[in-house]
Amino acid sequence: MTTGVVVEVDHPLVRHQLGLLRDVTTPTQMFRQLVNELTLLLTYEATKTLADEAVEIETPLERMGARRISGKKVAVCPILRAGVGMLDGVLSLIPGARVGFIGLYRDEETLQPVEYYVKLPNDIADRDVLLLDPMLATGNSTAAAVVTVKEAGATSIRLIALIATPEGIARIHAEHPDVAIVVASIDRGLNEKGYIVPGLGDAGDRLYGTK
Repeated sequence: MTTGVVVEVDHPLVRHQLGLLRDVTTPTQMFRQLVNELTLLLTYEATKTLADEAVEIETPLERMGARRISGKKVAVCPILRAGVGMLDGVLSLIPGARVGFIGLYRDEETLQPVEYYVKLPNDIADRDVLLLDPMLATGNSTAAAVVTVKEAGATSIRLIALIATPEGIARIHAEHPDVAIVVASIDRGLNEKGYIVPGLGDAGDRLYGTK
């Protein structure tokens, strides 16, 4: 995938699951399952341009040429806490990926991110990074997370989000034009409290049943 682009995945399964995800009556257990399945579909799109190479394999009947992913390996970095809800969806497709965690919360008065925890793979500079953030709203926290992985040496970064706003996308690409973004939906924008509308509410609260 070319960096500096935004892909809004327009697929019937994505639209169906996103509609259920947004529904205020969707219970916590189903919400978690939907996030997992939707992330899997977005990961398929986000990784479609990973480099592969020709190899020779032996089937039960004969020898043949096949393809395998080559080059850099993958690091998956969810932004705590809601990003953790997307982790299994990625790992179901890339079980050998290393996992890093970035803990950020948003100051509700300033809307600025506050970093409280970072644990990344030691070799992240040698890996393609998939950054997971369900809601790309103002872009403040996500941009801070991009800075964190770049300072650790990452040079290939893709962001997977469930929902984004034009403002959030603009913020990321103004500061990090090399980051590709894959989303299920680009929503209308932000309300006066900095929440995505129409959105789906607070992803963390809905994932973990908190208020």
